[in-house]
Amino acid sequence: MTRLLFVKASPRDAASRSVAVAQSYLDALRAAQPELEVDTIDLWEENLPQFDGNRANAKLAIITGQTHSDTQKTVWDEIVAIAARFTSADRYLFAVPMWNGGIPYRLKQYIDIIHQPGLTFGLDPQTGYFGLLKNKRATLVYTSGAFSVEAPAPAFGVDHHSTCMKDWLAQAGVTDVEEIRYQPTLLSVDPEGDFARAKQVAAARATAFG
Repeated sequence: MTRLLFVKASPRDAASRSVAVAQSYLDALRAAQPELEVDTIDLWEENLPQFDGNRANAKLAIITGQTHSDTQKTVWDEIVAIAARFTSADRYLFAVPMWNGGIPYRLKQYIDIIHQPGLTFGLDPQTGYFGLLKNKRATLVYTSGAFSVEAPAPAFGVDHHSTCMKDWLAQAGVTDVEEIRYQPTLLSVDPEGDFARAKQVAAARATAFG
């Protein structure tokens, strides 16, 4: 059975356009694959720990081959449990609005928690980072108010949004990545029509390539 993790990075609930487009993708994918198992993480409802000094020191101890202190072991076990929910999935679906050219801070916090040595990546001193996740696929749904790939940058924004997501996933070993863009959401002569078309495109992509 294929397990999909749906990560909602928008705090806007039913008003979120990124979540709505991603939901259209998911609905079509479920129709095509009734056996699909879906786990949903709403990052704004999730109890995410702060990545503080103890957690940073625990990470460094892993990288440098040191033994964890009792405190470090406690916080590292918590990180391992949170990351396991991510690494155990076969597929990922992210709903990611653009915030100030980048990703929402709750998504960055989540990535900082789960992207850890020995869990999602390794580091070879000679050749660099390598991903530990294998045979995974990610679908990334992007929205933004003014930015679009056709609009001149930086006047309408700069895309640190998709590059952040793809670079992170690639470092973790996820290179089979599909992108769906609904951009811009505000600077459009037909925003509702564009929204409807974005959901149709997402559903069609799920049916055709899911």
